[in-house]
Amino acid sequence: MKIFDNKVAVVTGAAQGIGKAIAQRLAEQGALVVIWDVQTEKAEETVKAFKTQGWRASAFTDIDITDLVSTEQVARQVIEAYGQVDILVNNAGIIQDATLKKMSAKTWQQVIDVNLTGVFNCTRAVVPHMIERKSGNIISISSVVGLFGNFGQTNYVAAKAGVAAMTKTWALELGKYQIRVNAIAPGAIDTAMLAGIPEEAKAKFLERIPLGRVGKPQDIANACSFLASEEASFITGQTLVVDGGNYLG
Repeated sequence: MKIFDNKVAVVTGAAQGIGKAIAQRLAEQGALVVIWDVQTEKAEETVKAFKTQGWRASAFTDIDITDLVSTEQVARQVIEAYGQVDILVNNAGIIQDATLKKMSAKTWQQVIDVNLTGVFNCTRAVVPHMIERKSGNIISISSVVGLFGNFGQTNYVAAKAGVAAMTKTWALELGKYQIRVNAIAPGAIDTAMLAGIPEEAKAKFLERIPLGRVGKPQDIANACSFLASEEASFITGQTLVVDGGNYLG
């Protein structure tokens, strides 16, 4: 028996990158994975690839996580289809970098809407169901930059710091319903976001990482699998830093 047999896991932004790695890890461990992503073609390709491996998966792409009504509608559809949501992974996020003096109100708001309000909306949509069942597991992807800041990322840093803070609050509020709430703060991870950074900047990243490498999406997926499992049954309200030791510097 696999550790997530009979579990339904919703993973936002799982059509590619870290989200896809998380969805794959949960699926191969027995979960029925439901992908929430606006990238319809990539989401469907991911589901198809999972199914060829014998894993259970589906995609819901008619969703706007920046809108609570839209998110609640899709949450109801998932519950009607599968009867339950055991695990929610809030992974979806975007970047729109600029220094403070160059950051427009639109650029600020777009990142806040997806990376912070989106996490609130997805959690708010699923939590009533988890409360009713007196069981659930919520994991949100924050970032190490939310802990120590980062040049040119006022909006992203604010959102990721907010995710870590909401995690603590929700753990306090939902513990009595046996719902655990945690976050993961990745460091530099080898994804499309990192690919756009100049090589010189990447070299500086490596200088600050004691383990001497950037992370892989699978590193975050493994951390997520642990927090979602019964092995972490007494852990809630925490932000797990997964950064190769970068935060220590």
